[in-house]
Amino acid sequence: MSQNIVLKKGLDVPITGAADLRVAKTMVPDVVAVKPTDFKGFAPRLLVKEGDRVLCGSPVLADKKNPDILIASPVSGTVRAIVRGDKRKLLAVLIDNDGRRESLDFGKCSVKELDAAQIREKLLASGVWPWIIQRPYGILADPAATPKAVFISAFDSAPLAPDYAFTLGTESANIQTGIDALARLTGAPVHLGLPAVQTPFDKLENVLTHRFQGKHPAGNVGVQISHIDPICKGETVWTTSLLGLAVIGRLLNTGRYNALRKLAVTGPMAIEAAYIETVPGTSMKDFAPYYGADPEGIRFVDGNVLTGENVGADGYLGYFSQQLTLLREGVEPELLGWIRPIRYRQFSTDHSYFSWLMPWRKYDMDTNLHGGARAFLMNDGYYAKVLPMDIYPIFLAKACLAGDIDKMEKFGIYEVLPEDLATCEFIDPSKNNIQEMIAQGIDLMLTEMA
Repeated sequence: MSQNIVLKKGLDVPITGAADLRVAKTMVPDVVAVKPTDFKGFAPRLLVKEGDRVLCGSPVLADKKNPDILIASPVSGTVRAIVRGDKRKLLAVLIDNDGRRESLDFGKCSVKELDAAQIREKLLASGVWPWIIQRPYGILADPAATPKAVFISAFDSAPLAPDYAFTLGTESANIQTGIDALARLTGAPVHLGLPAVQTPFDKLENVLTHRFQGKHPAGNVGVQISHIDPICKGETVWTTSLLGLAVIGRLLNTGRYNALRKLAVTGPMAIEAAYIETVPGTSMKDFAPYYGADPEGIRFVDGNVLTGENVGADGYLGYFSQQLTLLREGVEPELLGWIRPIRYRQFSTDHSYFSWLMPWRKYDMDTNLHGGARAFLMNDGYYAKVLPMDIYPIFLAKACLAGDIDKMEKFGIYEVLPEDLATCEFIDPSKNNIQEMIAQGIDLMLTEMA
């Protein structure tokens, strides 16, 4: 039975640069990067060395704490370099792509013929297990854990987010296989969050469907969990994405690891905002035709403008990436600043500018903060108007900043990830990095409580 949930709180950021619904190019990058930093709670151990030959699905990294969890190569080729940072921290494994997409054969199978142990073994051995995320804390799922439920969001409400109906509409069979595998693996109910409009995923089976209507962050799986079955202390749930289900389904249906995806290239600085078919780990330099020859003055955001990571012109796409946003660096000083009487080219959620009279307008936003950091004094109701969750965001952020575990538990640390409070950070007049505060609190919980 489908459940309809209307969210009255939230915020849709009106930014220009949405991708046209067409695949402009299938990209075959010369070099891809496998980055252990993409995985929360992952302690990497190298399984390859420079010069080694790898195939699609070859294990490249393993978790020191749980050696069964592997990170696999998305391409076939040769290991070019091991990139390390301060104190020899492992940052990336660079692989020269031969373009042949040769893959290890893990054996295709029917989910109905496998038990939970066999499914777990296949997902771990093939390197697709990292698509399963465990809450609280947003870490890689523990293969030995038993979640109370599995949650999947079938849409993304973030600014300029990819259209899943376009990117994954033809993957319904693989997605269904992924759902069946997780249901059999966990023995727990699988909840699917759908948008209010009709999608190719409406007919998926073996799931409990919930339709969400409202502004961003309606598509966040954390928000959906809070309205379906909130996480309490001591409880564990698993989440994944439609792309993760597709990758799992491809593995089981074909026996091969295939991480290919349609990536939305978006943002005001995108010369051509469209979809690119590529693999994770693709270099930003390969996207030069979409931002121009000179990357100076452009911020490369791996993800959306609210929660994405600034990877720089020399960076690489992340493991879970489905969107690249190109923004102009806002470094120019503003004459009179916020006291200018007319600012019709600026967006404001507080009716500070006349732009609120034009709700249909989109804006060429940049990275300018339009002010500096100041006292964190706002009342909680200010942030609650853009957060459709039953928590106290400002009290939670301050508890994380103070490192007060008791208050963090009291105000909802088990229910959130940093991305869930991104809209609060966007409207914050104090210019605080609220997501960073939440991440700091989660790191403390992992250290002291996990």
